[in-house]
Amino acid sequence: MSLTNTINFRNLRGDLFGGLTAAIVSLPLALAFGVASGAGPVAGLYGAVCVGFFAALFGGTPTLISEPTGPMTVVMTAIVSSMTANNPENGMAMAFTVVMLAGLFQIFFGIFKLGKYITLMPYSVISGFMSGIGVILILLQIAPFLGQPNPKGGVLGLVQNLPNLLANINPAEATLGALTLAIIFLMPSKIKRLVPPQLVALIVVTVVSLVVFKDANIRRIGEIPMGLPKLQLPTFTASQITVMIINGAMLGMLGCIDTLLTAVIADSLTRTEHKSDKELIGQGIGNLVSGLCGGLPGAGATMGTVVNIQTGASTAVSGLTRALILLVVVLWAANITETIPMAVLAGIALKVGIDILDWSFLKRAHKVSWKGTVIMYGVLFLTVFVDLIVAVGVGVFIANILTIERLSQLQAQEVKTISDADDAIVLTDEEKQLIDRANRRVLLFYLSGPMIFGVSKAIAREHAAMADSDVLIVDLSDVPMLGVTASLAIENAIKDASEQGRQVLIVGARGKVKKRLEKFGILRFVPEHHMFVDRVEALKQAVALVNLQTASTNPTSTEYNDSYGYPTQPREV
Repeated sequence: MSLTNTINFRNLRGDLFGGLTAAIVSLPLALAFGVASGAGPVAGLYGAVCVGFFAALFGGTPTLISEPTGPMTVVMTAIVSSMTANNPENGMAMAFTVVMLAGLFQIFFGIFKLGKYITLMPYSVISGFMSGIGVILILLQIAPFLGQPNPKGGVLGLVQNLPNLLANINPAEATLGALTLAIIFLMPSKIKRLVPPQLVALIVVTVVSLVVFKDANIRRIGEIPMGLPKLQLPTFTASQITVMIINGAMLGMLGCIDTLLTAVIADSLTRTEHKSDKELIGQGIGNLVSGLCGGLPGAGATMGTVVNIQTGASTAVSGLTRALILLVVVLWAANITETIPMAVLAGIALKVGIDILDWSFLKRAHKVSWKGTVIMYGVLFLTVFVDLIVAVGVGVFIANILTIERLSQLQAQEVKTISDADDAIVLTDEEKQLIDRANRRVLLFYLSGPMIFGVSKAIAREHAAMADSDVLIVDLSDVPMLGVTASLAIENAIKDASEQGRQVLIVGARGKVKKRLEKFGILRFVPEHHMFVDRVEALKQAVALVNLQTASTNPTSTEYNDSYGYPTQPREV
């Protein structure tokens, strides 16, 4: 696997134009996310440059645009707030250390090829989680949108202070914020295809604030330091190390989910297939460098990626171009942004929060599944008012339990005991004839499908209901996977049958299923010549054993010498 992304210059014009367009889209979002996070606008710019450049260079999705995103900003906001509150002197440095840790976790996930597992969660959980993040981002913009600083206490503090915020609206800033949203929402589609509405709103509303509201008390971005960033060395405190590692893992996991979902969108637009694990390594390197440079964490951004592809980009040159253009802004043109009103950035971020909400699923979830709806809204509520990790953990746990219960119920229907040809399972005519001739002295214990732990109850139930018989046939022909708990339940059935003097035959145990039986020592109850590949052969042997048992207990029994071991003439006494 190549270390760097596939870079060629066959589509140089399309890649350069795509990168330029993506940079124009990224600039207002980077500033808005930097301000929203509490780390400052320059942190958003450094995040866009560092994550965008190194993810494009080392990632596995050539057309992916990586930058600070709404979900990553929401988590970073909580981290900055928590770290600076507990350690005012080094809190910001510790927050950037968490970004570095997130990058290291992503590199770890990619090296050990865990990408395919990270997004392996129910859509109801992803939808509730992302919508919850959208709600948080919207709520966090209310105060700056109305011309006031955010109150302490995060979302709960904001909700509690909402009446006070509404009573002290700054008319000038609220007007600028409303104008920003109006431009973004109402701009004609024809113009949107030519220029991003966020950039138009940024320029137009800033000009309006300087001309119309030049005498008003309006909060603006202010001076942004130009030049190369000051490196942020990793900073720890013994009391916060555990919290920092947990936050780093959470941030890294969210970045993986956000990135891989966007990579799937890029695949659908370009008819290509991304390399998940390589992409995670590239994202990890980008976030590691971003943390060192004092930048926000980033991930694959849907808006930038779609714009990049639609304007003709096809290789990683576009992502590198975009990052270099933003670097020029940071190094030599950052002072141009000093007069941008904070309310404008709040309006831009608020629109991002609205877009993050999963409107499509929110509108029809109740029609699809009430369980999925409950999980989605539950995760949404926990995300907003409790904790992101708790929300995902609880959501995944409940969703998996419900799924396992449903699968167990379906699989339990494939656990059957058969003593006559009653069509409980599909049998050939020969198999039906053999079972009928056994006269209920042979019990066929049939299992089908993956034997997960939830099926063990059904196995135990059938075991308890087993009628008296001379031979027990355990049919595993249609079992591709045998779990630990189900293995123990099967062991109990075989062990009890052996202790009761029944002959036990096993059919169809092969591959991993046979290895599982061997590791558990279950085969010690079954002689080697009682292991069969074919069910017909096992039934023939069972019938022969039944007749042998009958002959040994009844001296006046008949001889058994036909092809199935059944009597053909009386024995002479």
